[in-house]
Amino acid sequence: MKYNNICKFIIPAQQKTFSVYCFVLETDPNVMRCPSLLKSNRVMLVSRGEGVFHFDETKIPFSSGSLVFGFKEETFWAEFESECEYLYIHFEGNRADDLFRRFHIRKSNRYFSNFDGLVPLWRDSLSRADQQTVDLASESILLYTFSRLTGSSVRRDSPVNKLIELLETRFNDPEVSIASISKELCYNPKYISHLFKEQMGVGITEYLRTLRIKYAVSLFEHGIDSVKNVALLSGFTDPLYFSTVFKKIVGVSPKEYINCLPNGSNPSTIPLKDEKTGT
Repeated sequence: MKYNNICKFIIPAQQKTFSVYCFVLETDPNVMRCPSLLKSNRVMLVSRGEGVFHFDETKIPFSSGSLVFGFKEETFWAEFESECEYLYIHFEGNRADDLFRRFHIRKSNRYFSNFDGLVPLWRDSLSRADQQTVDLASESILLYTFSRLTGSSVRRDSPVNKLIELLETRFNDPEVSIASISKELCYNPKYISHLFKEQMGVGITEYLRTLRIKYAVSLFEHGIDSVKNVALLSGFTDPLYFSTVFKKIVGVSPKEYINCLPNGSNPSTIPLKDEKTGT
């Protein structure tokens, strides 16, 4: 007798946090047109209408079936003429960051088309959810939507995507620099630096420092309490410089951060300070 079992094994995630905050069908044009600061990441699925989404200075044209991602701390509003509505979910956590990396979703690659088929599923899940199940409904819809991005037109061959993949793979190598990665990717340093800043809204050096500090935070959370060791493991050759950068980004020194861990604080909820605003 022939069996047609299908078995696919999943590598278990290690301490991946994922938080969903709200699941909304937005139909009020006044709310849509009013600029607001996104307090967490947002994924929006347009169910009707067309127009332009504004994220800070970036304009993203949309129409029915558009799937668009917004990022925490961006100012958002919508511009449109005809009747418009969209659904959205707010979310964040280090698992969300992992999903962004897996599907190459970032400010320069946030728009996806032809997702009309998901609209009935999103609507049905939202209408059926109650106070006890809305967290499950929103998280399951969000994860399913990510899974549908596999066959979408994610550009992995652009210079910036290549650069980001390299940085996120080798950020803890102290030899990584703009000069070294530009040479490896065969691009002029000034060209790749300008292109990266234009598409990502942040410089390569700042992006690399942030990757290293986020990794340092995870090492502290996993029990490594030697500032010198964490600095070296994160790609810093000078522990004093590491401490300076850590305090600038996180808001407290490494020792202060370590001291808060045994007191029952949840380190993963401590936000990184915005270097541009200092908040």
